[in-house]
Amino acid sequence: MELKGKRILVVGAGKSGLAVARFLAGKGAGAVLTDARAPVYQDGELAALEEEGVVLALGGYPEVEREAFDMVVMSPGVPLTEKPARDARANGITLIGELELAYSFARAPLVAITGTNGKTTTTTLIGEIFKKSGRNTLVGGNIGLPLVTEVEKYGPNGVIVAEVSSFQLETTISFKPEVAVILNITPDHLDRYGDMAGYMGAKARIFANQGPGDHAVLNYDDPLTAGLREKTGGRTVFFSRRSELECGVFVKSEKIVTKIDGPEEVICGIKEIGIPGAHNLENALAAVAAAQAAGIGGDTIATVLKEFKGVPHRLEFVTEINGVKYINDSKGTNPDASIKALEACSEPVVLIAGGKNKGSDFDALAGVIKERARALVVLGQSAGLIAAAARARGFAGIQKAADFTEAVMLAHRIARPGEIVLLSPACASWDMFKSFEERGDLFKEIVLNIKRSSCQ
Repeated sequence: MELKGKRILVVGAGKSGLAVARFLAGKGAGAVLTDARAPVYQDGELAALEEEGVVLALGGYPEVEREAFDMVVMSPGVPLTEKPARDARANGITLIGELELAYSFARAPLVAITGTNGKTTTTTLIGEIFKKSGRNTLVGGNIGLPLVTEVEKYGPNGVIVAEVSSFQLETTISFKPEVAVILNITPDHLDRYGDMAGYMGAKARIFANQGPGDHAVLNYDDPLTAGLREKTGGRTVFFSRRSELECGVFVKSEKIVTKIDGPEEVICGIKEIGIPGAHNLENALAAVAAAQAAGIGGDTIATVLKEFKGVPHRLEFVTEINGVKYINDSKGTNPDASIKALEACSEPVVLIAGGKNKGSDFDALAGVIKERARALVVLGQSAGLIAAAARARGFAGIQKAADFTEAVMLAHRIARPGEIVLLSPACASWDMFKSFEERGDLFKEIVLNIKRSSCQ
């Protein structure tokens, strides 16, 4: 992709937009960074971008006309219904996102992972497997750093392992990973897509350009995901926690087994895996399938599966206070993720839930709350919806908190020895926080302060 001298509008002044604007300026493009808001960065990052030649147009969008711009690069958090995207399409201006831009400059083979839940854990796990194999490995995308900041540092002998979201995939054109993984598809982001068909269509773009030499790793146990087999031109590799497959990665006699291009191979016992829960077994199976599709041996994979202990904010053990365990699952940003978190807990749970709803229904979550939780603390924009769904299921142990700190303190006071206080909000954080990471970090800070106070 030739960028020098091109006039390019970058829409969205978040982390992705800033990285794209800097990248474009470094390539000699005339980059304009715009945002409907006027964000303020304390470290002077915007001023630094101006010094590098980026033009700032914040607090409103400039007109997107054919004479004004050669390309528009959308940040994933900005819907394609926003005026710059609509005008770009109406005027025949190329419209892409950071993921497509980064891919255009990639020289290393790419493994891409998407799904409603488990993306970060699986992406990180696959990255660790490639690192253990000795490959120069970049892990990024929807987690960590935008790919565009590092992609040119990795050559054909390296590998790029990327978590990709439906928002990022919307604006891809030529994007083609050698290995594409879809973990699962459950209702999420329906406030953006309107229905499941739109959401699934965005996810399926991960393998839209694959050919016979590529691999699509799909969850055999999830009908929506398995049904996407017909949409890939690559070779499908199924993984299953529930069924023994004729070909794929599956569980047999309490062991992870692969059977792809030859006889069955045992990787390791499922009880040897370092991350707990049935959902993490699925994540491990997907990682095994992706790694074997890329030619990594079973011994390397097994070693990492046993050593890997998970990622922050996903069923992250914080501490134990007076016999109560505190677990941070702030990354549980939809009902299905919180269901999986509750199902992974063997002890009675005091659940903290609520935040910004993304168009989700909480009925199924309420059913699991009735089965697994002893008490529920709700907060945020969705507090009333979650509480109402739980009451409809006959669950009465509900308290409402005015803010996040009060929610954690309420849960602490309610919890009994032998129980778990679980933060798994089933909602986005944006009504109270900038990100789920900020929410999870505050949870850990409050809990550790409680522990310090109890020890005095």
